[in-house]
Amino acid sequence: MADGGNEDGEKGGKTRASPLSTLLPPHENIYTLPNILTFSRLIAAPIVGYLIIHDLHTPALGLFVYAGVTDLVDGWIARKWGLQTVVGTVIDPMADKALMTVVTVTLAMKGALPIPLAVLILGRDILLGLSALYYRYISLPPPRTFARYWDFSLPSAEVRPTTISKINTFLQLGLIGATMSGLAIGGLGETAQTALGASWWVVGATTVWSGGSYVWGKDAVRILSKKV
Repeated sequence: MADGGNEDGEKGGKTRASPLSTLLPPHENIYTLPNILTFSRLIAAPIVGYLIIHDLHTPALGLFVYAGVTDLVDGWIARKWGLQTVVGTVIDPMADKALMTVVTVTLAMKGALPIPLAVLILGRDILLGLSALYYRYISLPPPRTFARYWDFSLPSAEVRPTTISKINTFLQLGLIGATMSGLAIGGLGETAQTALGASWWVVGATTVWSGGSYVWGKDAVRILSKKV
């Protein structure tokens, strides 16, 4: 009986694929150097916050610079050696936002950033984070289990940063870097402080603009599979 069943399931030495296997996207290798560097930025985020809270501003600035450098390097490595992954498009902005969230909150707690600007930055990032969770759910092919939802080696949706979002991220990083530098050296001069105050308005405006670009932009999120 077993041999007969095997013969029925094979024709010409070829086995029939399971119908379920045609629905599931292939796993991708997420353990690449760019992704490892990105994960290190995720780990660095709470450490930077701890250092700021305890007034250890010089090491906090150093770790923040490390995060900025690895953000540039991991993208360059991924493009040069063809190591781009779908999960990388998700965790890379996630690492950026985690760092910005922690640093924004802690700098606002120390009085180095105005609270309205901090609320604006955090509010945008929270809304984008909730949107990412939603797109992950609707794009994941069945079965939509808890384990599969959090298995980022199963690609389902790709996030594409908009141009204004990239500009906003650059401006936010510049503002945070200048603020942390001022704390590390014990204060900024009057001219530098005036320029820093003007940048608050610029960052606030581009933060609102970039948030809207994800809401109304057509190419910000791409669903990789619509099979259900």
